[in-house]
Amino acid sequence: MTPTEDHSQQAPPKGPDGQPQIIIPVKTGLLARLRTYFLTGILITAPIAITVAIAIWFIEFVDSSIEPLVPARYNPETYLPFSVPGLGLVILVIFLTLVGFLTANFIGRQLVRFGERMVERMPVVRSIYGALKQIFETVLAQSSTSFRQCVLVEWPRRDLWTVAFVTGHAQGEIERRAEGDLIAIYVPTTPNPTSGYLMYVPKRDLKFLDMSVEDGLKLVLSGGLVVPPDTAAKVVTSNEDTPQSLPDDRDQKSAAG
Repeated sequence: MTPTEDHSQQAPPKGPDGQPQIIIPVKTGLLARLRTYFLTGILITAPIAITVAIAIWFIEFVDSSIEPLVPARYNPETYLPFSVPGLGLVILVIFLTLVGFLTANFIGRQLVRFGERMVERMPVVRSIYGALKQIFETVLAQSSTSFRQCVLVEWPRRDLWTVAFVTGHAQGEIERRAEGDLIAIYVPTTPNPTSGYLMYVPKRDLKFLDMSVEDGLKLVLSGGLVVPPDTAAKVVTSNEDTPQSLPDDRDQKSAAG
């Protein structure tokens, strides 16, 4: 009888020391399944609950700050037997939109410039205002490419790679004194990306990533647990699976000519 004919006669597997190993089947009990279901429920409901809680807190904070400024005769809650949640937020959005509309014309721009000249005469206030204005213009400007690219930088030493965000090119005195094309990057800390380091790195030393800034922030906040999908790999795979198209007749004629 060959060994392949009767599997019951085979010897048990041996360990590194040559002794037979005893394989104990792992059984999933009721408590283990309940624990898995409980953790799955937390993973599903926790992000939703935290998001709803933050949204409610923000709406209540805006309402409590804006509604006292509204005169009672213009407040709908004066005539209604119940409170209107989000009323302060709606008023704030309308006010900001109206301010943007007024400052878009010539008179509004002149008023803004006059106010900025007044602020520039204040020693301490002008520094704070100038820094905040530059930050908001950089983040909110539609034409800006800052904070829209993720890169890998070899930091804090060789063979260690860190996720960073491009904030722009070197300008002013830094550009004049530096050699080569320097890129300003922001290296955030985990899990608090609001603190980090500003570094000017040669462009050749950066690896530009295809992931969005939002995916990069998720990666930093989660400490590497939430890894975004590799979209470039999917595109390469789909291109390999797609048959190549035939050359156009116009291309053939131009090549023949």
